[in-house]
Amino acid sequence: MSLRLIIAALFLIFSGVLAARQPHIVFILADDFGWNDVGYHGSEIRTPNLDQLSANGVRLENYYVQPICTPSRSQLMTGRYQIHTGLQHSIIWPCQPNCLPLDEKLLPQLLKEVGYSTHMVGKWHLGMYKKECLPTRRGFDTYFGYLTGSEDYYSHERCTAVPDEGGHCALDLWDGEGVATNYSDVYSTELFAQKSISIIKKHESMQPLFLYVALQSVHGPLQVPERYLTPYKLITDHNRRVYAGMVAAMDEAVGNITLAMKQQGLWDNTILVFSTDNGGEVMEGGSNWPLRGNKGTMWEGGVRGVGFITSPLLQQPGTVSRELMHISDWLPTLVSVAGGSTNGAKPLDGFDMWNTISKGLKSPRLELLHNIDPLFVDQKVCPLFSAGNSEMVNNSVGFKSRFNVSIHAAIRSEKWKLLTGPKGCSAWYSRPGQSHSESSPSENQQLKTVMLFDIENDPRETKDVSAQHPVVVKNLLKRLKFHQKRAVPINFPHADPKCITSPDGAWGPWA
Repeated sequence: MSLRLIIAALFLIFSGVLAARQPHIVFILADDFGWNDVGYHGSEIRTPNLDQLSANGVRLENYYVQPICTPSRSQLMTGRYQIHTGLQHSIIWPCQPNCLPLDEKLLPQLLKEVGYSTHMVGKWHLGMYKKECLPTRRGFDTYFGYLTGSEDYYSHERCTAVPDEGGHCALDLWDGEGVATNYSDVYSTELFAQKSISIIKKHESMQPLFLYVALQSVHGPLQVPERYLTPYKLITDHNRRVYAGMVAAMDEAVGNITLAMKQQGLWDNTILVFSTDNGGEVMEGGSNWPLRGNKGTMWEGGVRGVGFITSPLLQQPGTVSRELMHISDWLPTLVSVAGGSTNGAKPLDGFDMWNTISKGLKSPRLELLHNIDPLFVDQKVCPLFSAGNSEMVNNSVGFKSRFNVSIHAAIRSEKWKLLTGPKGCSAWYSRPGQSHSESSPSENQQLKTVMLFDIENDPRETKDVSAQHPVVVKNLLKRLKFHQKRAVPINFPHADPKCITSPDGAWGPWA
């Protein structure tokens, strides 16, 4: 009996030591935050909190996300490419009976297995047509936020077309699995920061915390309290001025969340990650300068993301990492540093990047599949800019491959990036305040079916070198074919007219 008591005591001591060593994890995801919209990239928008946090951590300057919301969030939660979850095409719309597949094991579920308290605040956008799809059914102990992709920052209503019904506006704000009705006129960026701080203040420090804050900022509509506009009166473009105020509000929210972690004595054992979900939307005031393209494209402006990690636990803080990294890498990285295992998850596409980030070692990732989307239809007009609308020339002759190069796809391998099929808007958008003519390369580049770029030496994607490197093109087309063979069918169902029958008339589960 005494031996059993000794063993039990040792087990409790060991468990307590393990829990004390497990870091708290705060993951803050911005929405539509452009490459040129953070202070440390030379933006005219000031972001003192993001600048300081990143300067004390590791700035990820070769870090990639997906071109639009749902795919990025799905890859963050699963560590798997969207070709493996059926979410290759577009986003999940409010009336679609679709969600991130229920047989996927998500990041919060894996962290709960090793003792984490898991909380989510903000934008879900991974499907909600039935209750099994909700955040509280996918591993989060608590949830406060909205389930669709965008809404009004004050009323928290989402308006969209419904089959056979015309336009429909309804509240989309949830507290757990109940509709939250008492927050009208509270600006969402401040509301979500307040909810995050409340979770932090209530948290018992001995239990490891996972807090996922998916901010509405800085997605449209362009709305912000007037006080945030005061420093930007000299910005003449209305959209850019309001957008700058929205960035300022987001930066303040990140600072307040960080301050709460410090005040609660949690910071010394915390890992904080900041990431955008995709490139900036130029129609809504965002800027990806000097990168090519816009949100929604696989040009660098759509997929190269602002991101950093900061923590007292980093072995080489105050550094810049130019190692290749993708949003799908966060799941294996964070589960590993938490002392967990990914054995219960489906085969991962992400890599454990902790040694790369913390110690400055080489990235284990040599390749990155941006996407393969057979349903993609090219835009006919680039927003705000007429350049880049030239007809696409088929140059696939000579690049014999079993991969159909008319498909919208892109892949990165070390320094090389290959794009096939329709490209989306290919314009170079100027730095805010400059004329468009100043932003375009002198070369009048023709769009081609197959295009190859040396991203390390040409991050602006100004020079297609496919003709000079046919072997590289051939090898990357083979890799696309390899991934295509392993892709699951696209799940993009028709809208369901019954989507407006959810509780209290709010957007939410209806099936």
